[in-house]
Parts: sequence; structure tokens; C-alpha cells
Amino acid sequence: MRIDHRRNNELRPVKITPGYIDYPEGSVLIEAGKTRVLCAVSVQPGVPKWLDGRGQGWLTAEYAMLPRATHTRTPRETTPSARSQEIKRLIGRSLRAAVDLRLIGENTITIDCDVIQADGGTRTASITGAYVALVIAVRKMIADKTASPRALKTAVAAVSAGIVGGEEMLDLCYQEDSRAEVDFNVVMTAEGKFIEMQGTAEGEPFARDAMDRLVTLARAGIQELFKIQSSVL
Repeated sequence: MRIDHRRNNELRPVKITPGYIDYPEGSVLIEAGKTRVLCAVSVQPGVPKWLDGRGQGWLTAEYAMLPRATHTRTPRETTPSARSQEIKRLIGRSLRAAVDLRLIGENTITIDCDVIQADGGTRTASITGAYVALVIAVRKMIADKTASPRALKTAVAAVSAGIVGGEEMLDLCYQEDSRAEVDFNVVMTAEGKFIEMQGTAEGEPFARDAMDRLVTLARAGIQELFKIQSSVL
């Protein structure tokens, strides 16, 4: 059994609370074990200059961690760190796969993911929760006739997997992630297609068959996340 008494192929308890704050077009609080992320989606008219006149919209994302999201206080970011920049781009790439930007008019969708408490898997929880908030927002656009009923393309979810102490594990918490020999983050669509795979050998290099098993483990976990997202929506 693991630190939190899960099986190796078991997700942490996941809870998604929609409408967690009132003002955004879509919002959720996602809790994955002790990791908690507030995801808020804003819709504003207009697009970046390089999209002017093309008759399509844009989706972008921001990511930040509160100073006491971790065990010790980290300074508040006035300029996004390299890590935050990497993660916000990952969230944006992932969620653009969920929406047909040609069908939302010349509007910009901004997804803000703010980590309230971090215990591993903040980027994957952000993607999984932000998808639900995005659907809520786009459904409002459809109701307001500012987006086509066909604007939503597919569900998107993400999870981590890794090798810790020689054991292949799903959905690593911080204590596992911090000592993992191999760490993967996997983002997929409901059709079983991959948006992104980030895999790193923190210790010894890993073999192809180990990578295949980790991806299979992550895929099974993501299927469970799709069910949770669907039940919320």
C-alpha cells in the first residue's frame, strides 16, 4: 500500500465543485487528494491582433500558486516563473483541443488556474478541472448565441503516473513525486487520443516497455476522470 493507502492503480479521491465563485462565466474547485485548484473561465470580446478579421476566437490560460499553497511560504510571483509559464502553456494547449475556435466568434476565453493547496499533480488537476469550467462557460455562450452549438469538440483530462521505489503508480502525491525515478504527465481526449505526454527520468533511464505500462496506467485513470467530469456536468 502507498503513503495514503491507495493501490498502485488507484486515483486519489477527486471532487469537482462547479460554480465555486459567482462572477466568471465558468468556475470550479477541483480537489485531487490534498491538491486543490480554483479554475475560473472568463469570456471577453475581441482576439489577439494576429487573429483580427479571421472570424475565429482564441483560448489562453494562466497558472499560479498561492504563497502558502506549499509547506513553506514561497514569494508571490510578480513575474511568472519558468515553471508557471510552462504549465500555463500546457493548460492552454490542452484546452484548445476541447473547443472549435472557429465556432466561438471573435471572443477570447481565458482560463485562470490558481493553486490553493499543492500536494502533487497541480498541472494535471488544473487541466481536468478547467475542462469542466470551460464547458460551463461555453454552454452559456451557446445559450447567448455567441457560440455555435457545435463549439465543444471533446472532453479533456490529465493525470500523472510514475515509478517510485521500483513500483509503477498512478496519480502521484507530493511525497511520491518528490522521490520518483520516473515521472509522467499525460493529457488525453475522450476519444483516447493524446494531447501531450511529458515523461522524465529523474534517476536511471527507463525502458520502452516501462513507458508503455505507465501510459496504459495513466489512460485508465483518465477514463475514470472522464466519468467524474461527466457526472458533474
